[in-house]
Amino acid sequence: MQSDIEKSIIKTYRKDIWRKFTKAITEYDLIKDNDKIAVCISGGKDSFLMAKCFQELKKHGKINFELEFIVMDPGYNKENIKNIKKNAKLLGVPIKVYDSLIFSALQNMDLKSPCYMCARMRRGHLYKIAKDLGCNKIALGHHYNDVIETILLGMFYNGEIVSMLPKIKSKNFLGMELIRPLYLVREASIYNWMNYNNLKFINCACPLKQEDSKRKEIKELIKELKKTNKYIEYNIFKSVENVNINQIMGYYDFDKRYNYYDDYEK
Repeated sequence: MQSDIEKSIIKTYRKDIWRKFTKAITEYDLIKDNDKIAVCISGGKDSFLMAKCFQELKKHGKINFELEFIVMDPGYNKENIKNIKKNAKLLGVPIKVYDSLIFSALQNMDLKSPCYMCARMRRGHLYKIAKDLGCNKIALGHHYNDVIETILLGMFYNGEIVSMLPKIKSKNFLGMELIRPLYLVREASIYNWMNYNNLKFINCACPLKQEDSKRKEIKELIKELKKTNKYIEYNIFKSVENVNINQIMGYYDFDKRYNYYDDYEK
């Protein structure tokens, strides 16, 4: 079973998953020799696929790097933890589980929308665990569709143009970097791989029963737009790579703001 799952990544989904995974590694220079990467596994389809891709890259690739597979338990129920460990064993991923009290801490905060705070707290824990293990990078399982949805969410609900970047240097953990190796892999391909291998992963394990309704709205919007424009996802993705500074009103460069009219008379 494990070998069949691994072969499906390299062969059956070579075009849709493996090549896009390796392309992101190369195009965005995500891995260097002697890196030690903490592969962060939430228990979902994306992070487990990422873990398997890393294992295949280590076996077949030319880069010399080390891996740690970490599961940060923010307060999952016993059934979810059991499911994660079962899938890790089935897939041959040697995970290390670390407990935290994030879910209970969020409940005490009485936040209207705790998702953002949860993500920040979880990432901070992941960085700390990774650093304690001697890693210089953490890898998250965000994919192509996460990227384009984030772009539209920023525009529609925050009034800004932002993107989910393929790699980011940590501001709080010196020498640490976050990478997203599934950056070019579409979510539909991940579902296809999961169903092809009859795999079942946990979905949202939040005890607060929070649903990212805005992201769901964006997913539905993109789905509708695809009916009349099959290139809509690609165009959204490429839009933040093709920003024409001379055709926008203003932008930020860290803490400094620039306005189109600042140099208008010049």
